[in-house]
Amino acid sequence: MTKVSGKPPGKDDIDSCRRCDLWQRATQGVSGEGPVFAALMLVGEQPGDEEDLQGRPFVGAAGRLLRGALVDAGIAVDDIYLTNAVKHFSWEPRGKRRIHKTPAQREIAACRAWLIEEITRVGPAVIVALGATALNGVMGSKMRVGEARSRELVHPLGARVIATYHPAAVLRAPDADAKAELMRALVADLARAAALAARTVRL
Repeated sequence: MTKVSGKPPGKDDIDSCRRCDLWQRATQGVSGEGPVFAALMLVGEQPGDEEDLQGRPFVGAAGRLLRGALVDAGIAVDDIYLTNAVKHFSWEPRGKRRIHKTPAQREIAACRAWLIEEITRVGPAVIVALGATALNGVMGSKMRVGEARSRELVHPLGARVIATYHPAAVLRAPDADAKAELMRALVADLARAAALAARTVRL
């Protein structure tokens, strides 16, 4: 796809967003980070508890697992753009803890304009959607990750889209065998995305 000049939305832009109500309970907005002309963009669901506190994407447990998967796939994290479909932490209280809550469709839709702007400014060759919410945000419609993994998807702006499991799904796997299987799938999908990005010519 063709990149549009200019920087993607930053922290100040996201912090000032009032398109949905999630900002009211979040510590701060979490914008994407990475090279502006990255060939590979990874999109997660939303900031988690640690991301909300630190103001950076993928710094919690799922993010650490993702970074390990990137290493296993031969991808340098400094070469990719990391962001989320929803920019504020959606959560519900459980005792003294803040527990992740899946964003509502209206919240995903409200944040999609930010994601489209990021895609336009970064101009990735390939977008990896990590989980169903990310895939919904990227493609603008609900799709099952298991089905989407076997399909060749193209974003309306021209980038190729690869769907895979969110690293949090690996962490939630019921046993060691299931966790290992999901991890292998995640690493394989990341490696496939990197290979596709490497052979894609961008304007």
